[in-house]
Amino acid sequence: MKVEYINPFIQSVCDLFDTMLSSKATRCGVGLANGGLNTRDIVAIIGLSGEARGMVALSFPTQTALAMVGRMLGTELHIVDETVYDGLAELVNMVAGSSKAKFASFVSTPIELSLPTVIRGSDFSVNHPSKATWLDVPFTSDLGTFNLRVTFELNRVKGVTV
Repeated sequence: MKVEYINPFIQSVCDLFDTMLSSKATRCGVGLANGGLNTRDIVAIIGLSGEARGMVALSFPTQTALAMVGRMLGTELHIVDETVYDGLAELVNMVAGSSKAKFASFVSTPIELSLPTVIRGSDFSVNHPSKATWLDVPFTSDLGTFNLRVTFELNRVKGVTV
């Protein structure tokens, strides 16, 4: 994965915080992810396909997930339930959807999104193809810490096979 491909995803997270959560997310670096996706309590993940393929994941401690969905809904949440799962699925969907629009200059056909999946617990791993490289971007915000993880590659660049 080319590092410049992460920028639309980072910008989409920042835009989401500005517009939907009335908050600010601050990136704390970019690095290669080590191992599976279970670095937090809850992970929302969505697949990308077409000329660009990969996955986007947002991983949260429980308190951050509750705070973000609560802010989005304008209420205080105390337990993780279907409302929280649906909210986290929508957050990762918004990040991926906004990012795919930013890739219009790289691809000749739109990127397709899968349905988002939300995973909760500490005893799981998400396996991916062995050659996939995940970039990990930790964030801080007034709603808590969280991570953006992305694996992404272009199959074609404006009609040229990569």
